[in-house]
Amino acid sequence: MIARLVWENLSHRPIRTLLSVLMIGVPVTLILTLVGLINGFVEDSHNRQSGVGADILFKPQGSNPVSFSNASIPSKVVELLAKEPHVAQAMGEVIAPIGGFDFLAGIDPAAFDRMSGGFDVVAGHGFAGPDDMLVDSWYADQKHLKPGSDLKLLGHTWHVAGIVRPGKLAHIFVSMRPLQELEGTEGHVSQIYLKLDDKAAIETTVGYLKNKYEGYPVMSMAELESLISVDNVPLLKPFLDVIMGLGVFIAFMVVSLSMYMAVLQRTREIGILKSLGATKSLVMILILWEAFFMGLGGTILGILFSFGTRSAIHAVMPASLPQAIVYAWWPIAGAIAMGAALLGALYPGMLAVRQDPIEALAYE
Repeated sequence: MIARLVWENLSHRPIRTLLSVLMIGVPVTLILTLVGLINGFVEDSHNRQSGVGADILFKPQGSNPVSFSNASIPSKVVELLAKEPHVAQAMGEVIAPIGGFDFLAGIDPAAFDRMSGGFDVVAGHGFAGPDDMLVDSWYADQKHLKPGSDLKLLGHTWHVAGIVRPGKLAHIFVSMRPLQELEGTEGHVSQIYLKLDDKAAIETTVGYLKNKYEGYPVMSMAELESLISVDNVPLLKPFLDVIMGLGVFIAFMVVSLSMYMAVLQRTREIGILKSLGATKSLVMILILWEAFFMGLGGTILGILFSFGTRSAIHAVMPASLPQAIVYAWWPIAGAIAMGAALLGALYPGMLAVRQDPIEALAYE
C-alpha cells in the first residue's frame, strides 16, 4: 500500500516530480564533473610523464616535486649527470607556464627522440626551424590549429610545424634554446630527466644522487607518479572539499523546498489519510519514501549528465581540461544526494504529521 501511495503521488504531479529530480541531479552532476576533471588531470599527468621514457627526475633546489619549476638548474649539471654511474642519458627541459595548467615544454629534439622514442607525427613534420612548434592533437583541436598555423605565446609568434599524438611529456613543444632566450634563462633548465642502463639500479642511483647533489630533489618516475594525486597537488583537495560541501548544501535546500511545497499541495490529502486512521509514522514514511525516490532519480540523472559534460568539455578544451568518468564516485555522489534528500524531507515531514485533520480537510 505504501509503495502505491508513493507512486500515485509522484506520478500524479509529474512536472513537480521531474523538476525536483532535475534539481537534485544538478549537484550530483557538479560533483561528478569536478571530481572527473581533477582525476582526469591526474591521469593525464601520469600518462605524459610515463611517455617520456625516463627513470629518474632531477628537480631544482627548493622546488615542489609536483609543481612547475623555473629554469634555475645550470645546463652543465645535465652534462655532469650524464656521466654518473648507470646513467645512459640525461635530458634537460625548460618549462614556461602559459596560464592554468598549460605550459610550453622547451626540449632538445634529438635528446627527446633518444629518450622517448620520438614523436608520432600525425600531420605536418617535426622541428625544422627555431620558431617551430609541435602540438599534440588535443591541443590542436582545442585551439583549432593545423600545420602551418601561427600561435602567439609569451609575446612570441610560433609556427606550428606538426601535430603529434598525445601522451609524451606535454601538450606543446618548442626548441629549448629559443625558449631560453625568450625567458632570459640561457644556460639553465627547469628539470632533468635521466634514463638508466639498468632498471634494477633506479633506487640505488636515486640515493646516490641525493647524497652527491645535496638539496636537489631527486626521485624515480614511479615515485613522482605516486605524488601526482588529489592530496598532493596544491589546492586541489580543499577545492574538492568545498565543491562537495556546496553540492550537499544545494541538494539539501532544493529537496527541502520541493518537499515543503509537496506537503502544502497535499494538505487535504494528508488530512484525509489521518482522518482514515493513518498514523504519524505512516505519513512520515510516505514523505521519506518520496524523497528517497526523488534522490535516486536525481542521482541517476546526474550520472547521465556527467557523461554529457565530459563530451562537452572534451569538445571545447580536451588538452587543458581532461575529464575522466570516476565510477568509484557514483555511490559517493549518490549517497550525498540521497542523504540530502532524506534530511531535506524531515522538516516538512514533521509539519505534515502535526497537522490537525479537521484543519487539513478545510484547507483550500
